[in-house]
Amino acid sequence: MLRFSSWWNTLKQLRWYLIAAVLLFAVGYVLGNQWSGFEGFIMEQLKGIQGMRDQLMQSDNQELSFFVFIFYNNAIKAIMIMFAGIVLGIVPAGFLIINGMVIGLLLRIMESQGLDLASTIIKGILPHGILEIPAILIAGAYGMRFGILILQRFFSRRMRAEGPTIMDWIKQTGAGAVWVTAMLLVAAIIESTVTFWLMNG
Repeated sequence: MLRFSSWWNTLKQLRWYLIAAVLLFAVGYVLGNQWSGFEGFIMEQLKGIQGMRDQLMQSDNQELSFFVFIFYNNAIKAIMIMFAGIVLGIVPAGFLIINGMVIGLLLRIMESQGLDLASTIIKGILPHGILEIPAILIAGAYGMRFGILILQRFFSRRMRAEGPTIMDWIKQTGAGAVWVTAMLLVAAIIESTVTFWLMNG
């Protein structure tokens, strides 16, 4: 089940959930980028991260400190979201929207400050985001599938005989969590080194 081919087959089965994850993320991005209604809420969420960043900048080994913080923060959230789908998939959907809103808002703020968005995206998002964002989308897709599976098992007699059992899906999610964690590990290495150097160089 931990083989890449098995995981790839699971992702194929999740294709509609992956599409839904992309759409929810995109909706969040548009809301954060074009509408100021949630700006106060998002900025409150970012204050804690900014405070942690300031502390990490004071450490003796900044790259290592950023790596540990980024990896554990992202990995724990991703795994929680994959299994939080048991609450009817609501939590993963909200997680995807909020993450999209954060990126949308940050880019809007940077643009209003006259920063070069193209340069910011290429240097500050693309190097690690090419793995981190897909990992977040995949985690959300797993979580939403879990939620739909719960609904099918408890509320649809016809669907109970189709697809995996809840225990089978928990095992598949556990295997998927290993691959998502691996993606986030590589992304954290890139973000704490390449992205860090590009943005602070």
